Amino acid sequence: MQTGPQAVSHSPGLAKCRTGICGLDEITEGGLPQGRPTLVCGAAGSGKTLLAMEFIVRGARDLDEPGVFIAFEETEGELIANVRSLGFDLDDLIAQNRVALDYVYIERSEIEETGDYGLDGLFIRLGCMIEQVGARRVALDGVEALFTALSSEGILRAELRRLFRWLKEQGVTAVITGEQGQGTLTRHNLEEYVSDCVIFLDHRVNNQVATRRLRIVKYRGSRHGTNEYPALIDECGLSVLPISSVSLDHRVSRERVSTGIQRLDAMLGGQGYFKGSSVLVSGTAGAGKSSLAAAFADSVCRHGGRCLYWSSEESSAQILRNMSSIGFDLGRHIQSGLLHCFAIRPTLYGLENHLVRLHKLVVEQRPEAVILDPITNFAAVGDAAEVKIMLTRVIDFLKKEGITALFTSLAPGTGHGQLEHTDEGISTLTDTWLLLQMVQSAGERNRLLYVLKSRGMAHSNQVRELLFSERGIDLADVYTGAGQVYAGSDRLAQQARDQTAALAQRQAAERRRRTLQQKRSGLLARIHALQAQLDGIEEDAALAEAQELQRLAAAACAEAELAHARYAD
Repeated sequence: MQTGPQAVSHSPGLAKCRTGICGLDEITEGGLPQGRPTLVCGAAGSGKTLLAMEFIVRGARDLDEPGVFIAFEETEGELIANVRSLGFDLDDLIAQNRVALDYVYIERSEIEETGDYGLDGLFIRLGCMIEQVGARRVALDGVEALFTALSSEGILRAELRRLFRWLKEQGVTAVITGEQGQGTLTRHNLEEYVSDCVIFLDHRVNNQVATRRLRIVKYRGSRHGTNEYPALIDECGLSVLPISSVSLDHRVSRERVSTGIQRLDAMLGGQGYFKGSSVLVSGTAGAGKSSLAAAFADSVCRHGGRCLYWSSEESSAQILRNMSSIGFDLGRHIQSGLLHCFAIRPTLYGLENHLVRLHKLVVEQRPEAVILDPITNFAAVGDAAEVKIMLTRVIDFLKKEGITALFTSLAPGTGHGQLEHTDEGISTLTDTWLLLQMVQSAGERNRLLYVLKSRGMAHSNQVRELLFSERGIDLADVYTGAGQVYAGSDRLAQQARDQTAALAQRQAAERRRRTLQQKRSGLLARIHALQAQLDGIEEDAALAEAQELQRLAAAACAEAELAHARYAD
């Protein structure tokens, strides 16, 4: 068989065949081994038949590789009807001679053994079908039905080896499904040893919630993911989420996105969150977490960006109604296609299914921002460790895609120490953490907002009061005094008391100023009077001195005249 353009090689010398199944090719690093058999095993309802059928259909429809599907448990009509709900039109592919479908009926009570047991009849039948459509893919669904009543383990082993060897000789890429045995991968505990690739599907129920997981047990000659990966079956078929832990090498941006609240932007360095960062908004019930999320969604859409709003508490209609009361018309963004609301109860699926569903929504919607409101409810379907792993995957995935993520979380208590941690344990993984707190005083409850951290930017360490009105959300400066923080009517009352006290102080100071002014004026008047008195005394003294000088001068003159008169005689 020719390899064709769809075969890719990620390991030297090993060609791979793309499955076309979302996520599976990434886990297997390119697909299933080309021209070799792959065993898919698992319990009933785990998705084995769907994986095999999707491998055939996607190969014939999307990858130009015709296929053959042989079922041992379901008829052709049942298979066609079952996969039609997934958008797979088997009738059309069969009519185009792209797929050959057959049902092999085996009923032990109707079989009479003559001679040695062998699979020659199956080989002939399968060979004809491969030749008929030029098949490059083959799926055998429920192969253990061939050996249901076979008592000889030696013959069973020999025929299984022969079947796998025959498929390799045909050069087709084969998928063979088998039921899980007791304590082993399959009932016969052999297929996994002769297969080149073994995929195990698990369908488990914990806390009344069913989840599916997929694991690559082995893959000869190739690297592959070894973890358990969440798997989801929905209207598009089988999806596998390949992200288990993304390496910390994602790109970061210095671009900012507005929070939707002007004063909150100012608290975060004046421009809001970093684009592609993760934001946690935690607080007690009724503190305004969803309202901050709505403000952010409205801001993203008003600036032309797409936003995905995942709600696990309220329906879309309820969100639109509630947010309109504080001035956010989210309905127009939904109508424009910029906002997509997805509401679901966490208890409907397991954590893995929610993770896969979110992954698919992001791929479909390509949003610039994702909101999960709240993440606290995921605790209903998993323990703390499982929830943290799931949310870590979400954060890593969104960061890798450059999507700004906002999570809301219900704080576990009301004490200051209790508020500053989350039950989900992701506070250390987020870049910005806003804390909302309800404070009660004077018979009312008021909301306070803190910025506990915001990596990579200068941010305010001040407390603000969160105010809601029909015009939107605003932040007010809280009032502090005597070591206490006042908000609401307490803030207004304390401001009024402080204003009254300040007025009284100003009035007292004015009275003291006037008294001092009066004293100063009196003293100045006395100084002026004394100065005038002193000036008068000094004038009198000067006049007396001048008169004395004049008297002495006159006396001297008279004495001189007298002497002159005496000499004349």
